Amino acid sequence: MRNFTIFNFLVFLIGFSSTLKAQVVISKPNLGFTQACASSTFNSYDVTFSFSPEGNLGASNAFIIEFSDESGSFSNATTVYTSAAGSVTTSPATLSFSIPTETAGEGYKLRVKSTAPEATSSASNVFAAYYKIQDSPFTINNLIDTGVFCAGGSYLLTIDNPGDAMNDSPLQYPSLTFNWYKETSPTTSVFVASGESLEVNTEGTYFVETNYGTCTSDSFSNRVTVSEVTSGSTSSSISSSLGNPYCVTNGPTTLSAIKGTSYQWFKDGEAIAGATNQMYETNEAGKYDVRIDLDDCTASASINLINTDFTSEIDVDENNRLESGERLMVNVTTSATNPIFEWYLNDARISGADENSYEVTEQGNYKVKITQTEGCNATQEINFRVTEPFPDVANIPNVITPNGDGINDTWVIPQEFVSGTNTEVTLISAQGKVVLRTNDYQNNWPESGLNFKDVNPVYYYIIKTSNQNIKKGSITVLK
Repeated sequence: MRNFTIFNFLVFLIGFSSTLKAQVVISKPNLGFTQACASSTFNSYDVTFSFSPEGNLGASNAFIIEFSDESGSFSNATTVYTSAAGSVTTSPATLSFSIPTETAGEGYKLRVKSTAPEATSSASNVFAAYYKIQDSPFTINNLIDTGVFCAGGSYLLTIDNPGDAMNDSPLQYPSLTFNWYKETSPTTSVFVASGESLEVNTEGTYFVETNYGTCTSDSFSNRVTVSEVTSGSTSSSISSSLGNPYCVTNGPTTLSAIKGTSYQWFKDGEAIAGATNQMYETNEAGKYDVRIDLDDCTASASINLINTDFTSEIDVDENNRLESGERLMVNVTTSATNPIFEWYLNDARISGADENSYEVTEQGNYKVKITQTEGCNATQEINFRVTEPFPDVANIPNVITPNGDGINDTWVIPQEFVSGTNTEVTLISAQGKVVLRTNDYQNNWPESGLNFKDVNPVYYYIIKTSNQNIKKGSITVLK
């Protein structure tokens, strides 16, 4: 019986010694970062810890890094790293891990566990962690930089959606939240509210950011300046979804106005039938206007839409004078990529004229076509005219005979009053109707026939020079 008792005691001592040998203590993790601001382009963070004694690790041991929830609780901890069995044997050790893509908060912690033997460190210091699933600028208000509300009303700012290649809208990611701000200076702002939209009833400049807490981010919107209209009408702006100029080969662009209750769009001054929505889609260049009803007030906006994505210009005037035997060199400057040039005289292609310059030797109506052959395949035209110099007459004539015989068919006045002198020329009929008013008179009135039967009509002229010298008189039109 005594031998049996001694045997049991020896077994206990051996087991107790084995238990002591298997114990490992893991220190509090030391973070290699102050906050984890991860994205698709970066998501790797280091943590360093010590453990002892090293010799107590089992050959199958693995170290595990656990990630708490945003409040620091490990009740539903996430394993973010597990080492290979037996790969970490010396202390201290540094391991790298990645945070989960749904991470968002200011109160995260880490802890380290071992498997053979089982041990758990204390929690790390608290740190902010966010996975920035969307980290690029986005648009609000259809990229229109203004908003208007009538006195006593409000204006709704919203994040544009759905996202596409031109606008990576954060609304595509349901887990994200947003904070709206109002600028207080060019470099400072104040928090206003959270949410996907903001109703504004105070003038100011507003923008929104994706809520990534203390992590800096590129996920922010354009600025919108909102103003109040007490009565009447105000001006606003129009945005083009493909920009302006835009590439016509990319398809139509969408023009957008500020929010209102009703709309009417115009092109080149003419109302567009059926164009009564906030947005208007077009693939035609031109001047577009929109009239916006805001209930108790109105707004208007315009855009000169250009459907090429490059610019071109020539180094001569639209109207040029060329004496017989003279030459005029015309040069084109363009931002087009790998351009092709085509020159025309009176709408006929000039053979061999395919460079960015052309020497003009005769009068006529010219144009040059510039075609971009790489990127946006588009064409621009520039027109100019070359005519003989105006005749140098001494006096202002008071009789013309527009009968097509080539003699005295138009009202030709002295050179000091014609195109290039910034002289205002006005012609008024005997009934008081203004039939001509120009600061660029071409000695070409009347350009078309005047209809009259028996009575020779009389017109009155007023010629006002740039230094305010005024000449007045009458013109009688004879058959």
